[in-house]
Amino acid sequence: MPRKPLARIFRGTPRNLSFLAARLRAGELVAVPTETVYGLAADALNARACRKIFSAKGRPTTDPLIVHIARLADLAGIAVPNAAAFTLAEAFWPGPLTIILPKNPAVPDLVSAGLPSVAVRMPAHPLFRRLLRLAARPLAAPSANLFGYISPTTAAHVKAGLGRKIRHILDGGPAGIGLESTIIDLRDPAHPRLLRPGSITRAALSKALGRPVSSPRRRRAATTSAQVSPGQLARHYSPRTPLVLHRRLTLAKVAGGAADEAWLFIAKPAGRPAKNVFWLDTRGDLRGAGRRLFAQLRRLDGAGYCRIHAETASGDGPAEAINDRLRRAAAR
Repeated sequence: MPRKPLARIFRGTPRNLSFLAARLRAGELVAVPTETVYGLAADALNARACRKIFSAKGRPTTDPLIVHIARLADLAGIAVPNAAAFTLAEAFWPGPLTIILPKNPAVPDLVSAGLPSVAVRMPAHPLFRRLLRLAARPLAAPSANLFGYISPTTAAHVKAGLGRKIRHILDGGPAGIGLESTIIDLRDPAHPRLLRPGSITRAALSKALGRPVSSPRRRRAATTSAQVSPGQLARHYSPRTPLVLHRRLTLAKVAGGAADEAWLFIAKPAGRPAKNVFWLDTRGDLRGAGRRLFAQLRRLDGAGYCRIHAETASGDGPAEAINDRLRRAAAR
């Protein structure tokens, strides 16, 4: 049987956007840029189209999808909003925040893993927003990669992983944030819960709501039971190369290791690092480190190393999101 042709990468021209919007309305898949990572989009109200997402990614149907909307007026068609949701929408939308709310019956059960809740976000990426308006549909879009692998932050990453499983990729340049959206559970607005840390911090959410937001629970979610939110599995975002985490890396540790091991620092170490030493940000800026994390893990995963050693981030805020991804990537 002949191999399927590779997906085509489209620039964000008006003509291409109109074409891709038509493909989405026809029930096809389109990989899309967002400010967080690249997503694999389908019409969120079309169960048959959304099933193609699960098939292309090899994603279990117990892992729900995030529904993306273009305008706040679209929220009521997807979910049952409350005052706390409107408060956070006013503060952070469009942007990298996903809100869990009771589901509107119009959303297929497949999208919500059969649960009566739904994850909703209004993205900030200008090309994705134009595509949403042209498609005139809410779009379900998890990360555009094979399930469990490192999330894609460029169109080339999408093509490398899903290039023979999908046909259309919209190129919006490298993702500006590089980590998936923050997810907050507002089904009970009196007790907001952070389910996945991201670039919008727990402190920022608590300040906007005027009440504490509880920390994410560390638990081993199984693929056999429905999850209220994506990003809850103990192992996720993972390279194929074994990943070992360290609270702090030093060049002395590198010197004691093997030449076929890679060492990934948060900040560039002083001196003249060996060729197997890498870093996420020259000065150790955590937002820069988060933006480069997945791309650097992909690079090292394809470089033939037998093991990757990675340093975790110190502090709160962005460090919480980086360390969440690293812990899941290193889980076995």
